[in-house]
Amino acid sequence: MKQALITMLSMQDRMNTRIHENWIEQDFEWYRAIWIECGELIEHYGYKWWKKQEPDMEQVRLEVIDIWHFGLSALFRKDLPLDTLAAQIEQDVASYQPDGAGVREATEALALHSLQTRGFSPARFWALMQASGLDFDALYSAYVGKNVLNFFRQDHGYQEGTYRKTWGGREDNEHLVELVAPLDKGAADFADQVYAALKGRYVELVRGS
Repeated sequence: MKQALITMLSMQDRMNTRIHENWIEQDFEWYRAIWIECGELIEHYGYKWWKKQEPDMEQVRLEVIDIWHFGLSALFRKDLPLDTLAAQIEQDVASYQPDGAGVREATEALALHSLQTRGFSPARFWALMQASGLDFDALYSAYVGKNVLNFFRQDHGYQEGTYRKTWGGREDNEHLVELVAPLDKGAADFADQVYAALKGRYVELVRGS
């Protein structure tokens, strides 16, 4: 687990550095992004007892991955080595005791902690991850895929406002899930495979249209 955590932390640092070179010193309000994403997750899961709603678990799990991106970012500290940070995350997760919380309850607990501490709790995230049907391997492969998609977006004009998020009538997140499914998640070049698959479909559906 520790090596996978280091890999994800390294990828997150690269992504954040691309947005702002001194992103750690800027001390962005990652906690705010976390609780807002929690709200979006609940929208996909459903909470309206006054109308019929079916949980969209695929979208719920995508929101969980987005929360993980912001959560990892919130844990960085200047001059804190990645292996030390990974060990701290691993230790915090080890303290997690299953309490049978459902998706809504686990989401609210994570959001409340973020608002109260302006931070991120890997243990509370773990409860949400498991409640949504994800294990660590699934988290890792989904995180790598979404991180690559974020880089792909930046490479194709996301910050400038020229990137088209909808390809052939479907959001890029949906294409990502489909493209990642047949790939070897354990391959050393997994991230490169994801990028190549995204580029191929983007060229076909967007630039070719």
